[in-house]
Amino acid sequence: MSSTRDEIIETAAELLETQGYRATGLNQIVEESGAPKGSLYYYFPGGKEEFSTEAINKVAQEIKERIETSLAEIEDPDEAVEAFILRIAHHVRTSNFLKGGPITTVALEAVTTSERLNEACRETYDLWQSAFAEKLVQSGFSQARAKRLAALIIASIEGAIVLSRTNRSVAPLEYVAAELKLLLQTTPE
Repeated sequence: MSSTRDEIIETAAELLETQGYRATGLNQIVEESGAPKGSLYYYFPGGKEEFSTEAINKVAQEIKERIETSLAEIEDPDEAVEAFILRIAHHVRTSNFLKGGPITTVALEAVTTSERLNEACRETYDLWQSAFAEKLVQSGFSQARAKRLAALIIASIEGAIVLSRTNRSVAPLEYVAAELKLLLQTTPE
């Protein structure tokens, strides 16, 4: 059984993913979480920005764990990255193109409006990149190349999610999965 605080964070995370920060209202959080309105300010005296930051941090850890688990299932990094991206494609498709890129919209909104949210998004992307970089280093890539490739992987995934949701087609994610697989088959340096 989750606490009221957890319900607020979970609801905020889902709404931030599907509609972004600006479109997510306090009343909507209260209604969809089933939390009493006073509990928002009790648990999050910093208001919307505070519980949104908590939601981003929660998603960051969950996705990092998914990345690590998924990559650990397959030894070859090219196949592991491809499989992970194809799982994202499945998730995007089964959500009817409403989900995918859980912090993308917030990251774009926060870059000029909230340093706190922007920092949480930066840390999230760094966390995810480090999970990919770790797999690449374990597979023989140098630290420097692994870091560059991890940034490319995250940038490619994020862009492909935007294109997939916009076009209501997972083809961009499938293309990225195939091209990154080819790229990662190169000899590690």
